[in-house]
Amino acid sequence: MKISIIIPTLNEVAGIVQAIHRAQACNPHEIIVVDGGSNDGTVDLVRKCDCHLLRTERGRALQQNAGARHATGQALLFLHADSWLASDGLAQVEKALSQSSTRVGVFRHRIEADGCLYRLLESGNAMRVRWLKMAYGDQGIFITREFLEQVGGFPDVPLLEDVLLMRQARRSSRVALLPGPLFISARRWQKHGVIRQTARNWALLTAERLGVSPRRLAAYYEPHHVQAQEETAASQ
Repeated sequence: MKISIIIPTLNEVAGIVQAIHRAQACNPHEIIVVDGGSNDGTVDLVRKCDCHLLRTERGRALQQNAGARHATGQALLFLHADSWLASDGLAQVEKALSQSSTRVGVFRHRIEADGCLYRLLESGNAMRVRWLKMAYGDQGIFITREFLEQVGGFPDVPLLEDVLLMRQARRSSRVALLPGPLFISARRWQKHGVIRQTARNWALLTAERLGVSPRRLAAYYEPHHVQAQEETAASQ
């Protein structure tokens, strides 16, 4: 099975080369980096790597949909720039998608930090997928090209595009949880604190469930998110 890895980026100069190299170690059909307007040199570094580069307007949904349209693989794996997959991860994807009941899924997390709170987060994320059939983008969403087209791609919203996609997908497909692991940087939890970051995520999801639009939520969330990215990059 040909599997395309798609990596959306925005000001990831500190880690994008390593992210691409780690993706290459999985031996995918292709790697597509979709930049949403970086101004920190990310694009210049990507151009030197063995991958495809696309440039779009900012917005993870927009970027991922652009990558999906450009991809030529039968299956698509969307990875955040601060995460990387175990070397046998794509073999796990191929095995999962060989089952007729599975067209979408994610991986178990391994947060790159010590501490019981991180282990609890990992367990909680896995249980959410098992019990609620709900996964987030930072768990490495993989999906067949045909099924992504069937559900209409990532919804064109500035926030929670992963949640809305998975809600639609779980209606007609089993959501697989693969062992991975998918390693992920602890940078956002270390920046804001595990409890504070988790509480903010829950607050966003609760507000959306109560009817607050993702666009309104983005007006609150995005300034804080971008500032955290910039401060993290400056410290590396």
